[in-house]
Order: sequence, then structure tokens, then C-alpha cells
Amino acid sequence: MRSKSQLDFQYAHRFLGYEGEAQYLHGHTGTLLIEVEGEVDPRTGFAFPCNKIKNIAWEYLKNFDHALILQEEDGLLQHILEVYKEQGINDGDKDNTTLGLPIDNELAKSYPEKRLVVVKKVATCENLLEIFYSLLKDHYNIKRLEVTSGDNAAYREF
Repeated sequence: MRSKSQLDFQYAHRFLGYEGEAQYLHGHTGTLLIEVEGEVDPRTGFAFPCNKIKNIAWEYLKNFDHALILQEEDGLLQHILEVYKEQGINDGDKDNTTLGLPIDNELAKSYPEKRLVVVKKVATCENLLEIFYSLLKDHYNIKRLEVTSGDNAAYREF
């Protein structure tokens, strides 16, 4: 049996080397749909409780919510960090209480106190899907992930 849950997040990014509007800094509402498989627990009636899916995933997804996602070679990155330092928010702000679990793998590194995620590849739905899978695969028996962002979407079955 399969259970699925959806989480929404807001973020800003841009596509380096892209000709068109996406080369400029812009924002999106994104969604992550997680579908997991398991045996139905006769006590609860769930294969995997949806609130448990959301709670685990949100601990990582918080890094992407109301965050800036930049590629590591983006020239804006250093300027953003300098401005944050000048404004006194480089090490976080007392009102920034939505801190996700740290991410530091071959695909992405998070800076929760800065609301910043630095990625190796451009933040397309396909590449975000790859990042989210790398973060969640050890927590669930994932059968399908889908990432949507505006009119764009990508999914993968496992």
C-alpha cells in the first residue's frame, strides 16, 4: 500500500547561462510530493502516517522555504554574503526560527541561519528532486517523488 503527502515551499533562484527570464533572480512556489510504500498497520490503518512523512521531510525542506538557492559558481553569492554581513544578519536573526537540519552533501550545502542553499547544479525541478531524494531516501521506502515549481514539474519513480 502507498501513502503520499505534499509539502509546499517558497524560494528564489536563477539559472546561470540561461537565455531568457530565468537568468534573473525570481521566485517560485514549489511543492514536493512524496509517495512511500509499506504494509498497512492494522492498529493505525496507515501504510505510513502522512503527518510522519511531513514531519521528517519538513526538517530538511525548511532549508528551502523562504530561501535563496544559488549555484556555487554564481557571482551573486559572494555579494549576498557581504550584504548579510554588513546588515548584521550573516549569523542569523533572532526572528529566523525556522532552521532546517544541516545539509552538506555532494549536491547541496545549506546555511539555515542565512536562509541560503548553495547547489552544485541549477535549481530545476529535476535537480531539486535529486537533492530531496538524497536527503530523504534513508527515512522512507520512497516509491515516487515529484517536484513542481510554477508551470514546471519533474517526477521519478523508485
